[in-house]
Amino acid sequence: MTLNIFTSEVVNSLYIVSAVLFILTLGGLSNQESSTRGNIYGITAMAIAIVATFLGPRITNNYYLIILLIFFGGIIGLTLAKKVKMTDMPELVAILHSLVGLAAVLVGIVNYMNPTYNFSNTEMIIHNIEIYIGIFIGMVTFSGSVVAFGKLSGKISGNPLILPARHYLNLLMIVSIILLAYIFVSTDVVDTASNSLILMLVISFIFGIHLVASIGGADMPVVVSMLNSYSGWAASATGFMLSNDLLIVVGALVGSSGAILSYIMCKAMNRSFISVIAGGFGTESSKPSTNSSVQGDINSINTDEFKELILASKKIAIIPGYGMAVAQAQFVVNEIINILKNKKIDVIFVIHPVAGRMPGHMNVLLAEAQIPYDIVFEMDEVNDDFSNIDLSIVIGANDIVNPSALEDPNSPISGMPVIECWKGKNTVVLKRGMSTGYAGVENPLFYKENSLMLFGDAKESLTEVLSLNSN
Repeated sequence: MTLNIFTSEVVNSLYIVSAVLFILTLGGLSNQESSTRGNIYGITAMAIAIVATFLGPRITNNYYLIILLIFFGGIIGLTLAKKVKMTDMPELVAILHSLVGLAAVLVGIVNYMNPTYNFSNTEMIIHNIEIYIGIFIGMVTFSGSVVAFGKLSGKISGNPLILPARHYLNLLMIVSIILLAYIFVSTDVVDTASNSLILMLVISFIFGIHLVASIGGADMPVVVSMLNSYSGWAASATGFMLSNDLLIVVGALVGSSGAILSYIMCKAMNRSFISVIAGGFGTESSKPSTNSSVQGDINSINTDEFKELILASKKIAIIPGYGMAVAQAQFVVNEIINILKNKKIDVIFVIHPVAGRMPGHMNVLLAEAQIPYDIVFEMDEVNDDFSNIDLSIVIGANDIVNPSALEDPNSPISGMPVIECWKGKNTVVLKRGMSTGYAGVENPLFYKENSLMLFGDAKESLTEVLSLNSN
């Protein structure tokens, strides 16, 4: 039985429609207001692509197996979407990137062992190059994403792995992969080609692990973005292997947009884009940070004093971090905003480009709590205006408000732009204790004269603030 309802021409036409919708998806996801529409475009585009491929001339058998795999894959995806918390989204994204990489590896191996078409001469060389590149990028994406998942979930230490001569080690692996590529493409001996491919797989696996393990915890949002780019290029390479134009286009869209986002984030963090690809950026300094044992007096307050500060303020800036996501405090914050609006107190949110564990993490959390978009501002829009802010409330953020990024040249986060809340009149930091942030760097902000610490669970502390409504 065959279900070849669509001809090649119809399939290609549907692929064009799908590609256009994927482009519109990226446009829609570029800002919060249109993100829902962007997701609808993406879902529609993927549905068209699946139906066009399934009913096209390329598939002639195994329909029941394909339907079964689509069904179980859909069930797994739906279950994850319903059960995974917003705080766990970075880990989920990382592990999904690993699956894209693994798929590229498996497709490449199968395509090498049992090619769809019979190639000869130059066509065979080009096809082997496509297979080799696809497997290489896929394996690096797979192993790197697994390490990223481990770091983001806390199963692996967030500290960078600094091996002696680690950059030379990376260079040696890259040179070895290039030499093996030459052997794989040029040889006519099957065993030699297969052995070179297997050896490349092993080296690429190690290379991906070392690449991500060398990067510190504070820079993981950029790593997630770069792995997104790698997964796109792996998908594009798979498209070349399978002669699938849509996969090539969509993979290129994901790869290029991920690379552009990584570049933008690197600029926001004052990092070198090239050093991201090389791995281990932000860990060059071997000198200890002068803030490694920051000392001073901590000024702590209780909830009643916190409420008095809020009521005495005319303009308040709320700075969210990953701790807010862990405490699920964003919903309480939204209730507080409504109370403060009734009291004629101006409230804004200030978002750091890499707040949280992945790009846009804080924006998604705020949108989940239905916080109005018009009071959410980027760091650069507010940093020069903190002198006009009476109170900055830091909820679960640490590294993104760390003055040592600007004041300590030996700090691991030196040069990274941060939210300069200490330039305001007062700052209240909501934290459970005095632990360091994900980068493992002490924060001098806690010891500044105009900084106050409110210790405890952020959600519980903010829930007590809701009694402002009765004042």
